[in-house]
Amino acid sequence: MEERTFAQLGRVEAVRQLFEGSGYKPFAEPVAFVAKAGETCVSAAKTFIEGTDFDLVYFPLKHLGGKAVVAVTGELYAAMAHPRTLSVVLGVSAKLDFAQVAELWSGVVAAAKEHGYTALSLDLIPSRNGLSINVSASGALAKLTAARMPAPKSKDLLCVSGSLGAAFLGLQLLERERVKFEQGAGEKDGLEKYRMLVGAYLRPELGAGTVGQLEDGEIYPSSGVFVTKGLSDAVFRIARASGLGAKIYADKIPFEGGSFAIGKEMDLDPVSAAMNGGEDYKLLFTVPILQLERFRKDFQTFDIIGHLAQPEAGTVLVTPEGVELPLTAPGWPRE
Repeated sequence: MEERTFAQLGRVEAVRQLFEGSGYKPFAEPVAFVAKAGETCVSAAKTFIEGTDFDLVYFPLKHLGGKAVVAVTGELYAAMAHPRTLSVVLGVSAKLDFAQVAELWSGVVAAAKEHGYTALSLDLIPSRNGLSINVSASGALAKLTAARMPAPKSKDLLCVSGSLGAAFLGLQLLERERVKFEQGAGEKDGLEKYRMLVGAYLRPELGAGTVGQLEDGEIYPSSGVFVTKGLSDAVFRIARASGLGAKIYADKIPFEGGSFAIGKEMDLDPVSAAMNGGEDYKLLFTVPILQLERFRKDFQTFDIIGHLAQPEAGTVLVTPEGVELPLTAPGWPRE
């Protein structure tokens, strides 16, 4: 079969072919949804740049497309909004052919369907500096949900949707193997025993329908953030918005199996990776303590890792010995 190129297809035909069989209508620009009475529109956006946010040497294109969708969908879920529309702009470099972009797009479409987006748009632009992906999403926060979400209070529980630090450790493993490969010393199955850590970086999982499940269980968080730049940054965001302090207990932080083994091997502290590593793509909610029993029963994938506190307590990490260490959030996980 003759390989199709963008020069042969042109932008319009390329977009049309990418949408074929997707179930979404092409050229729906701008994408929009009709809000119900009292609904609030919530939006989120993210840009991924080759060489800064990902490396195509080891990042499968389909996984990359899915991760881009998860990056914005998590922001909607943290605000208790249901996904509605998704817009994608791809900056395509000359080294990528149509088949590779189609592979990337298949990941976007699969994730969009998984999370219930009703409308999807795509634009393609040429790029001289490698692949770039811009995604923006909108969702609807129901009037009743907004009304039932209480203001954050001291003693509200800090609950996270999965293990932390794994994505950062997975990235370090991939970078280590890339260097070995370039030096001709890489092993064919060098990453196999750490596939959970590598998968946390390449293909983060985000429970579809989380907002609906919380609403069905009549559990209304007092606040929520998406953990993308480490737990410290996420906790600071909640503390700033609420005007309260927060305590995180180090021995309550969930870790992926193998985190401490690879941490020892690579001289990396898994706790530091969790606090400042980034790209975990987990939900962090504050849940009123009176809702604890129902939350524990219906959301067993979440871990309770701390609680909000009075402002004078500050934002601290409590060690197993009871020592309180002030949190820091550099915000530059790749440095």
